[in-house]
Amino acid sequence: MYNKNYKGDVCSHKHSFFLDNFIRRIFQNPKSIVGEYVKENDCVVDIGCGPGFFTIDMAKMVGNKGRVVAVDLQPEMLSKVEQKAKEKNLSQRINFHNCPQDKIGLPKDVKADFILAYYMVHETPSPENFFKEIKTLLKDNGKALIVEPTIHVSKKAFEKIQNDARKAGLKTIDRPAKKGGRSLLLSNAAKV
Repeated sequence: MYNKNYKGDVCSHKHSFFLDNFIRRIFQNPKSIVGEYVKENDCVVDIGCGPGFFTIDMAKMVGNKGRVVAVDLQPEMLSKVEQKAKEKNLSQRINFHNCPQDKIGLPKDVKADFILAYYMVHETPSPENFFKEIKTLLKDNGKALIVEPTIHVSKKAFEKIQNDARKAGLKTIDRPAKKGGRSLLLSNAAKV
């Protein structure tokens, strides 16, 4: 199930149907998970977007003047999102960014109101470096929702992830329940 071209347990694009299907929507509805954080006209970054499970819904939420940046290290995943965006007439709201595994690599002019990292921080080689980059991407009042799967990420490992976020200068402002796993809502520490 993993893509052997990358370090760690990166879910292969060949198994993307597990990541975007009607059964998953029953248990992890994107509107229920991110709806309270994504507003019309927002700039949203979906890191590790996979086949676009959250990307497409967030593109609807941000409206015509908003923007979603879909980030993934597998070009095949981005192609799947791009196809869905065309089918739903949302292409003008979504930018696609193919990142390397060791950094996000978005241009410095991208400033996000909201960043989603759903089930992917455990796939990064350095969570602390990942969170340093998240900090630079967030607007002053921006938020980042981090959700990790309980089956892959133990409570102890998740505490380390939270500590890495803190070391990078982010502050935990909530540990929201019912987001589909172990969750943190983060913001710039100096701005909260």
